[in-house]
Amino acid sequence: MTVGRNDALRDRLGKHARRRRAGADGATPDFWQGASIVPSQSIAGRALTLVIAIMTFLASLTLGAVTVVDDAATAWASDIGRELTIEVRPVDGVDLAGEVAKAVALAQEFPGVGSAHALTDDETKRLLEPWLGSGIDLNALPVPRLVVIQISDPTQIDLSAMGREVARQVRGGSLDDHLAWIDRLRAMAGAMVAGGVGIFILVLTALVFSVVFATRAAMAGNSDVIGVLHFVGAEAGFIAREFQRHFLLLGIKGAAIGGGAAILVFALADWATRSAAGIPEADQVTSFLGGISVSPVGYALVLVLVFAVAILTAATSRFAVHRALHAIE
Repeated sequence: MTVGRNDALRDRLGKHARRRRAGADGATPDFWQGASIVPSQSIAGRALTLVIAIMTFLASLTLGAVTVVDDAATAWASDIGRELTIEVRPVDGVDLAGEVAKAVALAQEFPGVGSAHALTDDETKRLLEPWLGSGIDLNALPVPRLVVIQISDPTQIDLSAMGREVARQVRGGSLDDHLAWIDRLRAMAGAMVAGGVGIFILVLTALVFSVVFATRAAMAGNSDVIGVLHFVGAEAGFIAREFQRHFLLLGIKGAAIGGGAAILVFALADWATRSAAGIPEADQVTSFLGGISVSPVGYALVLVLVFAVAILTAATSRFAVHRALHAIE
């Protein structure tokens, strides 16, 4: 295969040399049709395709994880931000049920409140079961009662006034607007997204260096052909385009494999989450993360990444060839 490729190159180089001696001008030699500087099938090419596929797979998983965390954090903040809680603690000599009813009535008087209801004893027990187990006796423990308030219009509600009235009128009562939890949630999500972006950049950086090394190895393995091309007057841009075409095909193939594998993993994770519905452990994960499901935006980003990796591979190889040829000249 190598002998045949070299024979084709020699024939076309001879034709091009005769044209130049005859005075024919051409900005870019056209003798390269049907032959390639870099063999299309080689061990190094297959290895680079595998590296690109792995890097694209890891980058796609990072993108998917970032979108899952960002979507979950947005959903959490939205849910928490539209809900308030009045906590009524037991006080000696005070009717706890009466104070809870008073808290419900007080909350319903404020504009912007859609509904307010006190959690029943059964609902309170279910909330405590993961930590205290079943068969809890609420009367034997100083368990505060909760009043859940749904906000219909956040622009109308006055949280400061509601907090003051709850503390003044309800014995043992306090208003929790969850702002501290929202701030912590946003900080945690921001840190995770920043970490994901950092990993994504590291993966792409490793990919660029891999392509640079592969390009230099390909040039070293074909230095005789490149030398002859320079001798007959081939421009550096022409040689760079040939390498760019070769590595673009490798990039498309590797990126498609890696991106396709990541999309398959996302689909399997979504299917596994749906199939595990009803299992207590899976329900806890779902309630915490909102479901491990990549949004359509995540899938679209993976597709964009596939094309971006292919273009980055081609551009990196072209840059590396130009640098190497400039050093030779």
